Amino acid sequence: MEIHFWGAARTVTGSAHYLQVNGSTILLDCGLFQGRRKDTYTVNRSFRFPPPSIDAVLLSHAHIDHSGNLPNLAKHGYEGPIYATHSTVNLCQIMLKDSAHIQESDVRYVNKRRAQRGEPLVEPLYTQDDAQKAIGQLEKVEYNTPFEVVPGVRASFVEAGHILGSAAIVLDIEEKGRTSRLWFSGDIGRPNMPILKDPVKPFNTDYLLMECTYGDRPHPSYERACEDLQQVLSRTLGRGGKVIIPAFAVGRTQELVYAIHRMMDAGDIPTLPVFVDSPLAVNATDVFRLRPQDFDQEAREMIRDDVHQAALGFDRLTYIRSVEESKELNMRKDPMIIISASGMMEVGRVLHHLRHNISNPKNTLLIVSWQAPHTLGRRMIEGVRQVKIYGEVYENKIEVRNIQGFSAHAGQDFLVEYAMSLEGRVKNIFLVHGEKRGAYPLRDLLQQKGLQNVHFPKRNDTVHL
Repeated sequence: MEIHFWGAARTVTGSAHYLQVNGSTILLDCGLFQGRRKDTYTVNRSFRFPPPSIDAVLLSHAHIDHSGNLPNLAKHGYEGPIYATHSTVNLCQIMLKDSAHIQESDVRYVNKRRAQRGEPLVEPLYTQDDAQKAIGQLEKVEYNTPFEVVPGVRASFVEAGHILGSAAIVLDIEEKGRTSRLWFSGDIGRPNMPILKDPVKPFNTDYLLMECTYGDRPHPSYERACEDLQQVLSRTLGRGGKVIIPAFAVGRTQELVYAIHRMMDAGDIPTLPVFVDSPLAVNATDVFRLRPQDFDQEAREMIRDDVHQAALGFDRLTYIRSVEESKELNMRKDPMIIISASGMMEVGRVLHHLRHNISNPKNTLLIVSWQAPHTLGRRMIEGVRQVKIYGEVYENKIEVRNIQGFSAHAGQDFLVEYAMSLEGRVKNIFLVHGEKRGAYPLRDLLQQKGLQNVHFPKRNDTVHL
């Protein structure tokens, strides 16, 4: 048995690892690498392995850095099954189409510029047709239901608590008369967070592949994050300003809607208009409503007791799909909350809301997600004085606030607890989906606690088990 580390090795995006066992090959995730634009096309376009050689794909969850290269895999000849939980399949059906639309739109814009300069045109990484092909290969599997992936390997999905449908992937393997268990964490969520069930910690496991995004630090508590959110909203709305919140369409948007709903019901913030302005977020919220059985008990009770019978809907909330409705928000001067994608402000409608509101100090840009280096979101946190949006320069006078405690990833404290659940049993731990600053402190801490075989593999590393 061999594990090949391909994506999200010593970096946070592009999750993809493949396992060769009993003459078969299993791919764990197939995500898009996200980074400097000049690098992403090359990295995402090529595979270390011939796609037709893969026998099965197991998908931990729907976020694009874990699922977003599936259309490219299908484009290059993979025709087998892509197994995932029900909610992950439902989300991928909209997210992969949206990703393909972005790929096509970006290339149209780039090719217009290249044509003007007499340069050769480029092709999109994949198209809507490629996305539809991959969607047709998705197969739904219930949580905690073992099934045979390839001969000698049975898989099951267990709750990861990261986003709706997220799962750790458990592989029970029989090879040459020897049995073992490999546990791939996917993205590990945080206990006691709203809407989602708590992550299941690994058990009876020989080999653990686990994420280490925040292996260097714990998070502020969710309760503290909600207090900070309440203060920012009350202060900005009280002075007549708008609050612009860039948020990822899947997970963070629904979490914010849930929190704001509870605050307005309790009278903790002014009852003023709230808009979710992201077609993908609107569609994703519809998917959330399809699977209330995936919610935690608190969210199910809120749905039961709420007049709207919905945790993600209330009187002052409007979900916006059309471009015309989105534009109308920027003509209004009254105080409001606008939640819009994308979360790092590199693309999407949030850029239009920012450029219309960035010069007014009454307004607030509220950032509630991790911002990658070189993104507009990171530069806004760093306090740049001028910002270029769609080729125009704007003076940055908007108040910028950054709240840390809404992360959907486990912090150092729970990552340690997660790994230590295998104390005395696990043979090797491989830290993935993290940079050096997260991996090394976590590795050192786990070793201090007695887990000795903790590794931080590089891209293209192969380990024989």
